[in-house]
Amino acid sequence: MYDERRARTVAATVWRAVADGGARPAGGSGPGRSAAASAPGGLGVADGAGGSGPIGAGAAGPGPAAHRVLPDGCMDLIWSRAGLGDIGQIIVAGPDTAATVTLWRPGVVHLGLRFDSAVGPAHIGVPASEVRDRRVPLAEIWGRAEAARLAERLAAADASAATFEAEIVRRGRRDGLADLLAPSALASIRAGAPVAQVARTAALSERQLLRRCQLAVGYGPKTLARIVRFRRALALARGGTPFAAVAAEAGYADQAHLAREVHSLGGAPLGELIAPTA
Repeated sequence: MYDERRARTVAATVWRAVADGGARPAGGSGPGRSAAASAPGGLGVADGAGGSGPIGAGAAGPGPAAHRVLPDGCMDLIWSRAGLGDIGQIIVAGPDTAATVTLWRPGVVHLGLRFDSAVGPAHIGVPASEVRDRRVPLAEIWGRAEAARLAERLAAADASAATFEAEIVRRGRRDGLADLLAPSALASIRAGAPVAQVARTAALSERQLLRRCQLAVGYGPKTLARIVRFRRALALARGGTPFAAVAAEAGYADQAHLAREVHSLGGAPLGELIAPTA
């Protein structure tokens, strides 16, 4: 089970997921991210391609459910809780550069805040580049006591999602990690504009733009543009656009180029990534 909504007080998406059980990754829609090895009930497993949340669960069963996690240029805070007697654990899911597979144990509840690109560092308190392709306990960044206090407040709350938002807003943003990349520059990168053009418009050198993009998003402009194009292709294909047309509309040279990029970033053919959950 998975549901999400836009956060009301911070630039993020709030998502909640509970695994039913399964064995293999499949297609279908799912959250933008998922918890991994550091979280209770979650075991991160690389799928050979290299994480935005489960793309699908395997066939129902008593064991953990496997979910393919696709890159999205975002950072998440994820609270995972095994039951009412457990305060849970919070991890930071950094921006991924390729797909991974995560195993979710049945009954474990995952509540996440998926920050918009470039928003996470100021709220979490760490540059995106420091947690790229990693799942890190929040205690390593905030300290054990502060991370435990947040987990306790979430466990005690009647409305844990609203409490999660409120606690992040109350804590404020870390100076030096806010506004690393101007919104106009980020939008231009996401639109695929040439790096030199983005840098010139932002009154930065290309080296300065690269550094700021790495701190804010976790990787450089070209990698971010690749991931955004990949996500656009997925959305088009899920909407029923023929694959040949997906390649043209998403900005690939041809269908072969689309296939290579999808496999490189997604770890599987496009048809598998968009297939309905079994």
